[in-house]
Amino acid sequence: MSLSRTVTFSALGIDRRSINGPLTGARNSTMLSLIGNPRGTYDTECRWPTNQAVLAQIATEDVGPFRVSGLKPAVDTLRNILSDIRSQEREVYDALGHVGMLCCRLVRNSRSAISNHSWGTAIDLTLEGKLDRRGDGRTQEGLLRIYKIFNAHGFFWGAAFPTEDAMHFEVSEQLIRQWADEGKLSSGSAVFDNGLIDFGDRGRIVEDLQQALNLALGLDLDVDGAFGPATRAAVMEFQRVNGLTVDGIVGPNTQAALGM
Repeated sequence: MSLSRTVTFSALGIDRRSINGPLTGARNSTMLSLIGNPRGTYDTECRWPTNQAVLAQIATEDVGPFRVSGLKPAVDTLRNILSDIRSQEREVYDALGHVGMLCCRLVRNSRSAISNHSWGTAIDLTLEGKLDRRGDGRTQEGLLRIYKIFNAHGFFWGAAFPTEDAMHFEVSEQLIRQWADEGKLSSGSAVFDNGLIDFGDRGRIVEDLQQALNLALGLDLDVDGAFGPATRAAVMEFQRVNGLTVDGIVGPNTQAALGM
């Protein structure tokens, strides 16, 4: 059997959106506050960090079947994940490769959200030298056999993104906050959470916001989980018609008015 052969989630009866259980992808605000901003500018090109405080937290090491550059605790955790895959799914382990971990850029098709690759906390895997196709609602069979191992170590599987990305695994919001509590991040030791939903954020909480805005304003925002210019404009319109401070930031008052 080819481990790179793809199957549809629907044919397997799997709800890919809930496949990570309680784990969520790390938010930009969390990454920026606890690790730092890797560089001053971002576009679609893959670039190296320029912030020396972030670079000081980057390690380049062997993790088993290949070598990666990434945030030091992410690299250490990935090594443990791959060790478990080696013992539990040796056939998959032997077929694994990757196309990058540290890569400062925007999330694909976004003009605001910074990819978690920018901090070296995400990795895109190949199987038998092949990359799973993004956005087709399918996954390589080998990835399906190992995602629970990633979950067990606190990594979020990109199959659950609004645009399915089954090749992608990243450190979850929960694990980043745990590392902060444990003092593993040099830029901060306390968990940061200002309760705001802001420009550049992404994930299920932004999808909920977009759905609420569509319902409240009769709009047709794309429910893509990325807080970009269109979402910010809709937030400002909602704030304007409801007598709230028009700042495009979804704080407690705006969330309450939206019923979130």
